[in-house]
Amino acid sequence: MKRKLLVILVVLSVATNLFVFGRWILVDQWATPSSEEKIILSELIQRTVESEDYKTIEEPIVAIEATMDRNKGGVFPYYFAINVHADEQKYVFSCSNEACDTMQIDSIAESRYQDESPRIPLTE
Repeated sequence: MKRKLLVILVVLSVATNLFVFGRWILVDQWATPSSEEKIILSELIQRTVESEDYKTIEEPIVAIEATMDRNKGGVFPYYFAINVHADEQKYVFSCSNEACDTMQIDSIAESRYQDESPRIPLTE
């Protein structure tokens, strides 16, 4: 009885550790920015707001979100993206060159705010 319980506990412990370690290796390490990358993403938001492509957006801006995904391919700094959520569309900005001097619109998608209101209503 004790041996059976011990085997079950060992199997559960190994399975839990494999799950946690596997998730860290396969997901978190590739999509979670380090402290240095968080600083870079903050600076990229500023460059996005100052870019010429950002100034051409005519709809009201609802939110700006910085993301990082090393799984999508490419090398530093091309796995960084700045998502600008507007009323009708979402604009994805990325670095225009390897030095990341300027930001440009990489793609355009539908915004989630097209069908729903902002999460924090600031006006009453």
